[in-house]
Amino acid sequence: MIAIIDYAMGNLHSVNKAIEKCGGDTLITSSKEEILKADKVVLPGVGAIGKAKEALIDYGIWEILPQIVESGKPFLGICLGMQMLFDYSEEGEQSIEGLGIIPGAIKMFPKMKNFKVPHMGWNQIQLNQADHPYLKNISNNDYAYFVHSFYAEPKNESDIAVSCNYGFTFTAAVARDNIFASQFHPEKSQAIGLTILKNFVEA
Repeated sequence: MIAIIDYAMGNLHSVNKAIEKCGGDTLITSSKEEILKADKVVLPGVGAIGKAKEALIDYGIWEILPQIVESGKPFLGICLGMQMLFDYSEEGEQSIEGLGIIPGAIKMFPKMKNFKVPHMGWNQIQLNQADHPYLKNISNNDYAYFVHSFYAEPKNESDIAVSCNYGFTFTAAVARDNIFASQFHPEKSQAIGLTILKNFVEA
């Protein structure tokens, strides 16, 4: 069973439909017990990281996320669900402490001529970990769908699974051990997104 964490800040039904389409047995839940019992866990998210963290704390889920990751079960983070894995985010007046699971920071896109923020829409990706099982049948220059104003800057280059260029090269997905997390939205990325989700389901 794949638990999709419900803390009222994610494209839950879109993610759920996409994973079900790939053959996954899913449960949308905010129950700590159900999440801990699940075979695989998905942490989606859209919006502001501060509010997301507060919501996860209120649901009692924030405190168990490191435990879930340390258990070794497959863990998929999507958009904000990726950003919260890092040490901190520059979003807000003061930096917001993250889970500290992936060393590094979440930074705001700088002002750049000819590049609007948020970075929204389709963009080409490059594979840094081409042999990762979740990237099977994905190719360099495939297009993924993004909606974000902040980007991840991992401390360790080895954690970068996918990169993208938007005025400069930034991290589009990270992978380490049982963790795979993407800044782009697989559930909105049509064929390549479904391929990634299918690989996750079948892993």
